[in-house]
Amino acid sequence: MDGVVLAAGEGTRLRPLTADKPKGLVEVAEKPLLTHCFETLLSVGVDRFVVVVGYRGDDIVSYYGDQYRDTPIAYVRQDEQLGLAHALEQANSAVDGTFVMLNGDNICRANVGDALDRHRSSDASATLLVEAVSRAEARSTGVVTTDEAGRVTGLVEKPSDPPSTLVTRGFFVFEPAIGHACALTCPSERGEYELPDAIDLLLSAGHRVEAVELEGWCHNVNEPSDIEAVEDRLS
Repeated sequence: MDGVVLAAGEGTRLRPLTADKPKGLVEVAEKPLLTHCFETLLSVGVDRFVVVVGYRGDDIVSYYGDQYRDTPIAYVRQDEQLGLAHALEQANSAVDGTFVMLNGDNICRANVGDALDRHRSSDASATLLVEAVSRAEARSTGVVTTDEAGRVTGLVEKPSDPPSTLVTRGFFVFEPAIGHACALTCPSERGEYELPDAIDLLLSAGHRVEAVELEGWCHNVNEPSDIEAVEDRLS
């Protein structure tokens, strides 16, 4: 099973740490962010990594080479950072069958294996790891609506009156159909191809999308303060 890691962004909010290195090589608890991602994916049985690189991507290739802990690494490029759906579309030709995806700035100590188990048992085309947050946070991000069985019914971007307080936490399980959905996604108002829009296209086409509530924690490392917060959690 392939494990896709999205690691093309510049990480501008982590400056000056990313002035001379890509975000994926910024260290947290003495390990690069990508190493944390690789370890999470290995825990669910990934036997090949597909890493989407962009900003200072050659630095990532030089650091890891063609494997990590005897697991092969394939690299694809996203030369323009046009959103997560666009990044995933670049990886589509390199993946085979069911795959898992993790945002490259996400450190997880969570039940990611439960998401994979749900995906395999439900004949889903996509399975999302989600977490309940405050209504204030839900208004500032995209939310996931589900039915009583945990099946996803829709995704709503930055709602003023959130129909749900569930948000995605950066770990996904996908079938190849997501690649076609990404290719059909239109740019959002900010000019990016958004992953929630691609998942909504799957729903519109009748695909099954599941959600598994997070147990444990996942933390995006976007700013220097996030490094300290994650290191406190890991200590």
